[in-house]
Amino acid sequence: MIQTLCPEHFDDVISLGNQVHGDGYLDKCSLEALYLKGFSHDINANFVAYQDDQLVGFRLTYAPGTWQVDKWCTPDAWGIELEHVCYFKCNTVAESYRGAGIGGKLLAASIAATKRQGAKAGISHLWKQSPNNSAVKYFTKAGGMLIKEHKDRWNDALEHPDYVCVICGDDCHCTACEMLLIFK
Repeated sequence: MIQTLCPEHFDDVISLGNQVHGDGYLDKCSLEALYLKGFSHDINANFVAYQDDQLVGFRLTYAPGTWQVDKWCTPDAWGIELEHVCYFKCNTVAESYRGAGIGGKLLAASIAATKRQGAKAGISHLWKQSPNNSAVKYFTKAGGMLIKEHKDRWNDALEHPDYVCVICGDDCHCTACEMLLIFK
């Protein structure tokens, strides 16, 4: 069921990502860039979940040292050196498969891979407005700690020019919860 993300999965990942998060969330160019950031020491930290030949979930994760801290990050509050922090970019599970543990299995696979890459922790910006705030609840259950809330995180025409939020439309005012997960 859980396997390493490969380019032959891209069309399925783009389709599911745009279905769950909104049109323009992913395209081939953006997914290729995200995918490449998941590699370090020939280890891929990106994973997909298939059931009966259908994509039911995916996790995109940046390896330590492959991503830039931006205005939405608060590294002084993390207590972990940046070179040992991966970035959990996206965890997506098809609606009919939520609650079955797929998100947790995808996270566990990415944690195992990023530990081999040298990570001691991972940071993420979780979508507070996800159905029933499930993103924050799931990450908290996994051990994630809230660092800071960032309003209007995805309302940036330069960073997300074609994004249409499933809640707000093309003027997204959703909140991102910056959360840190320290690995055991």
